[in-house]
Amino acid sequence: MVLELGGELPGPPEPRHSHRGAVTGQQRPGRVLLYERVVQFVEQIIADRGLQPGDLLPSYTELAERAGVSLITVRRALDELERAGRVRRHQGLGTFVARQPSPPDPARADSLLGVLATSGISAARRRSRIVSLQQGHPSDQLCHALGVSGDSLVWRFRRVWLYDDEPAVLSSAVIPVALAAGLDRLVDRHDAPLHELLATEYSLVDQYAEQCVQLASPTGEELELLGLPPRSPAIRVRGLSADAAGVPFGCYQQLFPASRFAFAMAGRAVRRLVPVPSRWDWEVTPLS
Repeated sequence: MVLELGGELPGPPEPRHSHRGAVTGQQRPGRVLLYERVVQFVEQIIADRGLQPGDLLPSYTELAERAGVSLITVRRALDELERAGRVRRHQGLGTFVARQPSPPDPARADSLLGVLATSGISAARRRSRIVSLQQGHPSDQLCHALGVSGDSLVWRFRRVWLYDDEPAVLSSAVIPVALAAGLDRLVDRHDAPLHELLATEYSLVDQYAEQCVQLASPTGEELELLGLPPRSPAIRVRGLSADAAGVPFGCYQQLFPASRFAFAMAGRAVRRLVPVPSRWDWEVTPLS
């Protein structure tokens, strides 16, 4: 929705001049800068109007006119709000109220869905789109993590999760075909998280998970799939799932827009993936 502003931003206090003509009002310690007052003004608008994530804020010009400040001051204020994750800006569309960061635990593949479900995002508001599902041969690093040979066949499954029709997470997983035969026939009929499908259909339950979290620069394809502008930062989580006996059955990867999520970490001392490689090679060579 488009907001109609009511009320004005109180003007800055008049500067006081000393007998020497110096503007002492600009030198008082603790003085609130003008852009900071615009930040407070926008925060008050969001609270007073009950704006929800995805609601459209007024344009730069409207904010400047209502607040009685310059466009430069408004831009600086919105820079601060975007840096804090309170708003997001899309060129040509406007400035929107941002979703507050959600705290997924990357120690469990696809656990984000459970977190968002308990945060008030119902199943009706989420859906997924399968990007690809193919068989191939795993890279050396995947062979080491999964304990398989280079001649083994693996599934590579990629999916985009959307919330309120907005891309939120790009997830992928690599599972040995020998452990999940017929996976291609099942994913077309189920919109469930992959870890639920593996548990119910193949009795592959992750009792142990390990992960590596990195700040990433998404590829052009990843930016497009997540609907992000160029050079947007993201958080990449790579992990390994194993059963109660410690036998690995899946490597997963999730890509989160950095401004939308925060993370709660958990783990154990025994690790399979360290030392962390300087270059990740979790590619699957598709069958020709």
